[in-house]
Amino acid sequence: MKNLILILILIFSQSLTAQNLPKEFVYLQDIDNSIVVELRYFTSNNFTGKPVNGYNANCLIISKKAALGLKKVQKELLKKGMSIKIFDAYRPQKAVDHFISWAKKLNDTLAKKSYYPKVKKNNLFKLGYIASKSGHSRGSTVDLTIINIDTKQELDMGSSYDFFGEESHPFYPKITVKQQKNRNLLRAVMVKNGFIPYNKEWWHFTLKNEPFPKTYFDFNVE
Repeated sequence: MKNLILILILIFSQSLTAQNLPKEFVYLQDIDNSIVVELRYFTSNNFTGKPVNGYNANCLIISKKAALGLKKVQKELLKKGMSIKIFDAYRPQKAVDHFISWAKKLNDTLAKKSYYPKVKKNNLFKLGYIASKSGHSRGSTVDLTIINIDTKQELDMGSSYDFFGEESHPFYPKITVKQQKNRNLLRAVMVKNGFIPYNKEWWHFTLKNEPFPKTYFDFNVE
């Protein structure tokens, strides 16, 4: 009887922390639990200044194909005493809708100083920082950086994650040699393992030949 109760408790606890994902999606921790995850949109530490709709847990969901690519990236970096740290991967459409709604509230500027100090909020759509669809919702796009394993500190990339400005362009000229070297390291290891970089954000990569190139999903991150 006691064993039966323990089994039921285990099953119930798992149901609270996981969901039945669509086919070909996985929890990254099930592929490589050495990768550091810090989902910014689950917290208030993002450009909206508040947690974002659809992010109900700090658990990273991604297509299995992309997860296996990240596992290869991690294997290379571990040999150098480094690790990848992921800020976002699969993003439900409801989160994108949240961004659109937020962008239209021009007086809501809680995080302006940290994320878009030089950009007027009413220009976020025109400049391409906010869009009605995101590659993240297709499940094979990832935002990430590199950290030192011993110190847990992020490498200096010359701008912070999700900073709205030219400073975030991968080859922005007004950064130090060391900062550019760090960006190049991230770019090189990601490209080598099958990811395509984005020309406006040093942290943003999409898996080549992604499995769902035209499908935008909306299940929660939980």
